[in-house]
Amino acid sequence: MNRIKCECGHVNPEGTVLCEACGKPIEGNQHIDGNDKTRLLNMRYDGSARRSQTYKKSIIDKIWNFFSSVKVGVWLIVLALVASAIGTIFPQEQYIPSNALSRDPAVYYENTYGIFGQIYYQLGFYNLYSSWWYMLVIALIGISLVICSIDRFVPLYKALKKQKPKRHETFLSRQRLYSESESVTDQEQQKMIDELRKQRYKVRIEKGHVLAEKGRFSRWGPYVNHIGLIIVMIAAILRMTTPMYIDEYMWLREGEQQVIPGTHGEYYAKNKDFILETYDENNKRFEKAIKEEGVVAKNFETELAIYKEKPGAIAGADAELEKIKEGSIRLNHPMKFDGYSLYQAGYQKNEFTSISFKIHETDDEKETALSSFTIDLTDPKSEYKLDNGFRVVIDQYYPEYYLDNGEPRSKTTYPRNPAFVFFVYPPNSEEAEVSFVGIRKNIDATGENDYKLGLQDFELRDVSGITVRRDYTLPFFIVGAIIFMIGVIQGMYWQHRRIWIHPKKGKLLLAAHTNKNWHGIKNDIEKVIAETNVKMVKDQQELPD
Repeated sequence: MNRIKCECGHVNPEGTVLCEACGKPIEGNQHIDGNDKTRLLNMRYDGSARRSQTYKKSIIDKIWNFFSSVKVGVWLIVLALVASAIGTIFPQEQYIPSNALSRDPAVYYENTYGIFGQIYYQLGFYNLYSSWWYMLVIALIGISLVICSIDRFVPLYKALKKQKPKRHETFLSRQRLYSESESVTDQEQQKMIDELRKQRYKVRIEKGHVLAEKGRFSRWGPYVNHIGLIIVMIAAILRMTTPMYIDEYMWLREGEQQVIPGTHGEYYAKNKDFILETYDENNKRFEKAIKEEGVVAKNFETELAIYKEKPGAIAGADAELEKIKEGSIRLNHPMKFDGYSLYQAGYQKNEFTSISFKIHETDDEKETALSSFTIDLTDPKSEYKLDNGFRVVIDQYYPEYYLDNGEPRSKTTYPRNPAFVFFVYPPNSEEAEVSFVGIRKNIDATGENDYKLGLQDFELRDVSGITVRRDYTLPFFIVGAIIFMIGVIQGMYWQHRRIWIHPKKGKLLLAAHTNKNWHGIKNDIEKVIAETNVKMVKDQQELPD
């Protein structure tokens, strides 16, 4: 790398705008003409050499320069924001309602949202936030933040660390705040130094030249912000991995015990009881809702028992379980264990568990049962052989029956409104009679059946909708957010202020610079030069050209 030697003798890296030792503008990097005093210096990064402006030859240099560009970072953020907005147009795959006609994304989006839903699915937006390209954009934003920060932080840190009290006159005269004074005594100069220290400036003196500085730490605010954002983005990426984040949904019926999803078969939950409390029909507050809906839930909760599989289980054998926790969950009051949280998220009342049917002759007005059978709706058989020779075959089963353009279909796989197409074989007969039977439905398909199926009895139970969550990324989000806010406060409420005092053959040059709040540093200078012959600095940005 080429080096640039200043007239003061200091050798600067290529790309330096202001000499690291004396602050004199480097010829060619920052233009100088005869009108020095009205041409202000560019003090960004204190004129230090940035890698992105120095190395431009190799592939690594070009990649570094690409990601060090603020414009590239902004466009990546815009792309991520646009993609995130698109992902909210329709529900993501994991939020497809459990009672949807089909939870298959290919079917659900087209049936629910038409042609736009079909396009949404085909473009892959239904699972956007865990898609490879969305994760790539987030990762590229993180890379851009890291490279932007390193490209600016390192040279700025070195420049501020190396700055000396004695600066070139051109550096001082081309600061925004500047003045020249005559007949300033040593006592007055000492008084200024003492006043600067009273205002908590860190004062350094070199052969009569003074640099007073405070609030340098505020310059690191943006970089602290970047650290916080990077931690948040790492947390967002980790949130897409199963070990770090689980968000599952399960339907757990009363009396049922099943594996808790996302726990790899290690934990089981048993629904001991479901409790539903509703508002009285005379409740004035919910009178309208009660009239429209029939009932309004006041409280619903589930009595749960949590079991853990004992270690050392033999493969293929029934799991040996030990109870680790028992209690109730209700809305916003989850049950927590071993990093998992179970939330009461919904419920279904009166789900059928079993239905009993009887067979009687069609012309029997008393409907005397010739035989009967019971269907376990949690595990229905395809065929039932009865004691008196009848045989019943289930041809079609609709757990939640409804008609779609005259076609029988099922909304879900849960037995909430079961209906069946039965083939009934009388004793010693191979010819079947077809019947369609459901709740309050009994249809003779041919109108010539000798036997009829009728509902005899049924059993109901309630079902709890439970959300299973485990989130190890939350501490990362919290730490990242705290660091980000520290950076915001650090850069917002403090300013990096510098005041230079330069004695010169009976004169005194006074210059000042701050990264913001110029009114505040002017007030500091007014207090410093009070009761002295030092002239107040002028704001050269406001001077006419």
